[in-house]
Amino acid sequence: MSTLTKVLIVLLTISSIFLCGIVVTYVSNAENYRQMYNTLKTDKNAAVENEKNAKKQRQEAIDAANALEQKLNDQINALKIQVGQLGTQLAEAKRKADEAVAQENIWRDINTKFLSTNEDLRKLLEDKLAELKSVDARRIQGDKELNETTATLIQKMAIIDSLEKQSKLLLEEKTDLQNQLGTHLQKTGQTVATPVTVTPLKETARVAIPAVDIGLNGLITTVDMENSLAEISIGGANGVKQNMKFHVTRADKFICDIVILDVEPENAIGTLELMDVTKEQPKPGDNVSTNL
Repeated sequence: MSTLTKVLIVLLTISSIFLCGIVVTYVSNAENYRQMYNTLKTDKNAAVENEKNAKKQRQEAIDAANALEQKLNDQINALKIQVGQLGTQLAEAKRKADEAVAQENIWRDINTKFLSTNEDLRKLLEDKLAELKSVDARRIQGDKELNETTATLIQKMAIIDSLEKQSKLLLEEKTDLQNQLGTHLQKTGQTVATPVTVTPLKETARVAIPAVDIGLNGLITTVDMENSLAEISIGGANGVKQNMKFHVTRADKFICDIVILDVEPENAIGTLELMDVTKEQPKPGDNVSTNL
């Protein structure tokens, strides 16, 4: 066999061995590539499905976002309307608060004036009460003096009665003496002259009611028997003055007198005098007049 043939056989053998290795390697790689292809295809299909799901979720998210945006826009508009209404209410509340402050200032001024007026009236009442106490003290003193004067008058009346009795006894004795003298003179033919009264007999003294010429007339409105006070329906505007005396009458009966203590423009208050507790007492509606 020639050398060339041997070389060719060797080369053919080496080529066959190399080719076999290549085929084995190809077959092995082809199987790996198929698995990789199947894996990649599966991954692709999963990726496509995931893409579809992602697109779907994205669209749903976009729709939800649009709906949420519309809802938020509606809420914003509603809140804007509510803010406008609240602004109007706030302005109205401020206006009412300003009116309330102004009204409070007005009432504060009224309250201040009322307190001032009340204080003035309280002082006036205290002055009037002090004056009334003074007048009442003077009245009590006057009543005391009147009682003393009455007691003195009663004593003098008793003395006058005693003197009248003595005068009567003296007149009786004088009459007896005149009769005896007349009898004696008749025996001698003479007559007794008619006696002439030198001093006329006095009547019992009575309290004279002073006359007033101004002619004021009114009515009793209130009577306080416990304090011997009465109020009449006329006052300073009608000409009534302090210490003025009014006569109280009912029909044609004289009840008592009222001496004025305190005078107001429309009425007056006075003390009751010459009142007989055993007879009719003054009451509201009785007539009062400066003249009987």
